[in-house]
Amino acid sequence: MATSTAPPHPRIDLAGLAAAPYAAMVRVEQRIQFDPALRELVKIRASQINGCAFCIDMHWADARARGESELRLAQLAAWDESRFFDDRERAALALTEAVTHVSATHVPDDVWARAEAQFEPAELANLVCAIAAINFWNRLQVSARALPASYRA
Repeated sequence: MATSTAPPHPRIDLAGLAAAPYAAMVRVEQRIQFDPALRELVKIRASQINGCAFCIDMHWADARARGESELRLAQLAAWDESRFFDDRERAALALTEAVTHVSATHVPDDVWARAEAQFEPAELANLVCAIAAINFWNRLQVSARALPASYRA
């Protein structure tokens, strides 16, 4: 069976064809109040897990624009093995992985407790919303087959 070497192409213009829900989700994102730098790490990590090339590209560019180092971004897929992340970041990334894999993990109590130890309740609530939001976007962009490197800040 022959395999195609042609790059994938977009399937559908969700922003144009589902403009109202798309815009509503953008507004939800704008209301999430959480550390912007850490939020980009969370977005990239969830996008790595979900295999969303478009979102990895987008949030990598946004993180770099915020001053994040290429070294830390390169280490993000192995954050739990890397010395480049502090306890707060590790707690957020562990929660990101647990929520992103929610059907398998059901967000274990130890992961939740680790996050609770690092974040005030309002921060934690917004972190959970940020994780849920990027998982929503990943599902849209993967389904639509959005092209990486098509994002412009």
